[in-house]
Amino acid sequence: MQITVVGSGYVGLVAASCLAELGHQVVCVDNDDRKIAVLQAGQVPIHEEYLADLLARHGGKNIRFSTSLTDSARNAQAVFIAVGTPQGDEGDADLSYVESVAQELASAVNGFMVIVEKSTVPVFTHDWIRKIMHINGAPADSFEVASNPEFLREGTAVRDFLYPDRIVIGVDSERAAAILREIYRPLTDGSYYERPDHIPERLGAPRPVPLIQTSAKSAELIKHASNAFLAMKISFINAVANICEAVGADVRQVCEGIGSDERIGRRFLNPGIGYGGSCFPKDLSAFSAVAHECGYEFRLLDEVMRINEEQRVRFLRKVKKALWTLRGKKLAVLGLAFKGGTDDIRESPAIALIRMLLKEGCEIRAYDPAAMERAREVLGAERITYADSPYEAANKADALLLLTDWPEFAKLDLRRLRTILAYPIVVDGRNLFDPATMAEHGFQYYSVGRPDVQVPARKAAVDP
Repeated sequence: MQITVVGSGYVGLVAASCLAELGHQVVCVDNDDRKIAVLQAGQVPIHEEYLADLLARHGGKNIRFSTSLTDSARNAQAVFIAVGTPQGDEGDADLSYVESVAQELASAVNGFMVIVEKSTVPVFTHDWIRKIMHINGAPADSFEVASNPEFLREGTAVRDFLYPDRIVIGVDSERAAAILREIYRPLTDGSYYERPDHIPERLGAPRPVPLIQTSAKSAELIKHASNAFLAMKISFINAVANICEAVGADVRQVCEGIGSDERIGRRFLNPGIGYGGSCFPKDLSAFSAVAHECGYEFRLLDEVMRINEEQRVRFLRKVKKALWTLRGKKLAVLGLAFKGGTDDIRESPAIALIRMLLKEGCEIRAYDPAAMERAREVLGAERITYADSPYEAANKADALLLLTDWPEFAKLDLRRLRTILAYPIVVDGRNLFDPATMAEHGFQYYSVGRPDVQVPARKAAVDP
């Protein structure tokens, strides 16, 4: 099919690349001339596993890039809107970018097209898109508006798209449903997985992929409700971890016990410094605002957000507990992205904590495998430097802080780390290490929801 994807960010670029992988002819549109020039040159502007492979495979063939929405959408059978919906001043979603796209699309209708909400939007957005199209001259029978929410995790977004738990299409006509079913047919009939060059499988993905057809309103709510529920699991286990700390229990054992219940499940029961990223914080606020507009006070969401914010403050207290005073302390920070596997720093708990530490008078030496340049743009260089490796960051530091769950951080050489730190103090906000192992290597170790490891701190005897 001829498909246009509007937006070349984390959702739009992944969606465009994966739709090209499924055999469709895709044009990815963005009004950022610089970003489109980068993509046309064959470069990848974001860090995402397998994305570079898909762009190299389909660039100039199944996928093209453009700055002209009108030209790109004129012959499209489906237009996916994947533009930003940032949080507004009142916590609601700012839909001005979606509105601008709808206004421009009205003049590009040529035949029949399905306009597909891929961005996370509040319920009733499809109605507004339809109204905007009408008042800007698009004939009522020339288009349909559908909702096709994304359930992509940054760092694994390509495989999440190609090996989804489910595909949700929110449609109000069979004509629109037929087009969306055809778009996703290589996944729902399994033909994509028979190709010898398919992207490696995501473990646990269902076969065949279930396609859930709903109304557009229901699909819009499914996305917000899904993110709210996952954020709730994170805040819940963080609250439980805080109780574990108070009574001397081990949250790992608690997670194993409750996560073994198939009604609960183990996923997202990972205590730490809280959730972040471009979705959960924004989407919870937007969902709460939608509920308020509907006359319902969704107080559970308010508490989920409160616990998440409190978790960062509690972690700062752990650092103070480990070091007593913070002014003038030299701290190694591993992790800047909001999670491992991505370079996205939007609403990153790590960035928020670094700002808090700088305000306390600390000096920071930071390292992240992918997010250094993005972090430098927002943190600057005053009392913060950026290392080329975890060991360079840790060299002669008063303590090491782990703020992002990159898998490579869990594989650090603890013997070497113990040698190069000025003091063997590790404050782990992601529970990447085993407390017994840290004790064996002579560390004072502080984590989330587990008893502290107290080993007498001694200065390193050998310089690196």
